[in-house]
Amino acid sequence: HVGELNKVWTRRYLLSSVLVILGLGLWAIFPFQPDLITVSEKWKGVCWVGSRSPLLGPELEALKATGADALSQTPFGWQSEKNSPEIRWDTHNENKWWGESSVGIKATFDSSARHGIMNMLKPHLWVRGSWPGEIAMKSEEDWKLWFSNYEGFILDYAKMAEEHQIPMLCVGTELEMTSDREEDWRKVIAEIRKVYSGKLVYAANFTEFEEVKFWDALDYIGIQAYFPLSTKTNPDLSDLKSGWKKNISRIEKLVRKYEKPVMFTEIGYCNTVDAAAEPWVWPNERKEVKLSEEMQALCYEAFFETAWKESWMAGVFFWKWYPDGRHRNPDFTPQGKMAELVMLNYFLVD
Repeated sequence: HVGELNKVWTRRYLLSSVLVILGLGLWAIFPFQPDLITVSEKWKGVCWVGSRSPLLGPELEALKATGADALSQTPFGWQSEKNSPEIRWDTHNENKWWGESSVGIKATFDSSARHGIMNMLKPHLWVRGSWPGEIAMKSEEDWKLWFSNYEGFILDYAKMAEEHQIPMLCVGTELEMTSDREEDWRKVIAEIRKVYSGKLVYAANFTEFEEVKFWDALDYIGIQAYFPLSTKTNPDLSDLKSGWKKNISRIEKLVRKYEKPVMFTEIGYCNTVDAAAEPWVWPNERKEVKLSEEMQALCYEAFFETAWKESWMAGVFFWKWYPDGRHRNPDFTPQGKMAELVMLNYFLVD
């Protein structure tokens, strides 16, 4: 009997050992993945262009009619050179464009709130002859000075956002060569939290978002989502949707790591045939490119059919929306084009 029992126990032991080894092997191939978060909000937004003169009234009604329920407002600070630590700003300078002044920001917020439109205050830095992604200092002393100046700049707007009760603040946009300075950014964010009680996001460029280490200090992972979707000359909808798949998997790795919802703080496409290849290229550099409302609209549809449907997607802001509806050709705005109908179809569904 003892021998029989030993055989039974040996078989059981071997079986359990095999199951453990199989389990470990499967875990190595398919490691445990925490569930992706599911958001309770999905903001349908545009990047609102500050107007030269006060709003007349119907501008926000026209936006509301598209199904949009959010907008971002963008005042500016100025940096004369990408390697200079000096930043100029003046929240009380009423000589600039009305829509970028403190009076204009408050009036736009008040008017949009009456239409049930949520606001994000999203200050940008304007860099002469460059763009924010190239801002980098040449010495540690200059880095300290730059962060000191930037903190002053963003705290002024944080105080404005708190005073007006603007519910969301973007702490920085596309500052790609500064964002690896994690502790400096954590200090800036901590100072903002002392004066502002709303939600915080950082708008990382699509080439930057995976490198940012301070997402845990914010309420959202923000992405300037100008991902290239296809290198084909004339891509169709399935090509563009395929282009989104690999980008979505990159985003999901970050969502699992930080357990934060994602906000596309900007996304946009020009009405040109090459819109899907390099969405970030400025209209001035596309003047020789053939216009195509169809390609712009396809890019919008590809986004709505993929990333927009994800459980972690907390909102999108389309670059860009002119209060008076005027625009140039080519341009990013969907206004008066096929892309606006695509946006409207998806925004009005919910």
